[in-house]
Amino acid sequence: MALPSPSPGATVIVTGASSGIGEQIARRLTDLGHGVTLVARRGDRLEALATELRRATGVTVGVEVCDLGDDAARWSLIGRISEADVHVSGVVNNAGFGTYGRFDGLPFDREQAMVRLNVLALHELTGAFLWPMVEAGAGAILNVASVAAFQPLPGFATYAATKSFVQTFSESLHAELAGTGVSVTTLSPGPVATEFGEVAGVGNIEDSAPGGAVPAGDVAAAAVRGMLHGKRSVVPGVATKGMVLGGRLIPRTLLLPAAKRAAGVRLRNPQK
Repeated sequence: MALPSPSPGATVIVTGASSGIGEQIARRLTDLGHGVTLVARRGDRLEALATELRRATGVTVGVEVCDLGDDAARWSLIGRISEADVHVSGVVNNAGFGTYGRFDGLPFDREQAMVRLNVLALHELTGAFLWPMVEAGAGAILNVASVAAFQPLPGFATYAATKSFVQTFSESLHAELAGTGVSVTTLSPGPVATEFGEVAGVGNIEDSAPGGAVPAGDVAAAAVRGMLHGKRSVVPGVATKGMVLGGRLIPRTLLLPAAKRAAGVRLRNPQK
């Protein structure tokens, strides 16, 4: 139950590969000799990364520009990869984003778009490529959740709910697939130095977390080790492990008011 050794004609799909954790995972996979298929919306970034990785490692690097939140574009991508002369030995479902604010004050279409990307796209990509891996008796899927998956999070209500789905779904699959040669690993990072805070509208919120932000490269290294060893769950960093434990053990009557206070004065009804 692990990511198989690199082989010609095999690829690992990496979504959200244009920056942050996804980019760093792609770098580590190619360093190990794995071919990769980079997926994201920003084609210029993907092409630049692909060129760099090909030159540095000599492996096959494919580029697929796709808005995974768009249903038609997502299924077109799945069709192209499925019909190509390539074996998908692994899938890294990293693409996702968050928003910040009171749910009733956030643009509803943006919240729905988050559910489509964080949940539906991950679910469909997992489903599309899982069966061929099971048939081959080898493969690894890495689904990126978050420390937010382990507790409700006022200010990030939809985001935390999407990541809770990822965590529960992925751990369930890992247990179901025992003995098949295929593993599903859940990566649950805490604050990471990425573009997440900028996209969510909270600036560099990661820097204010206990212990500060973990470098994306460190998270990626832990994630790839998890895929190689077929681990069920990867939680990088001591502080993050503490947050996960607290989210599981602290009663909600205590946790929710504390989490809301921690969200700060910015948690108000913003302009739509």
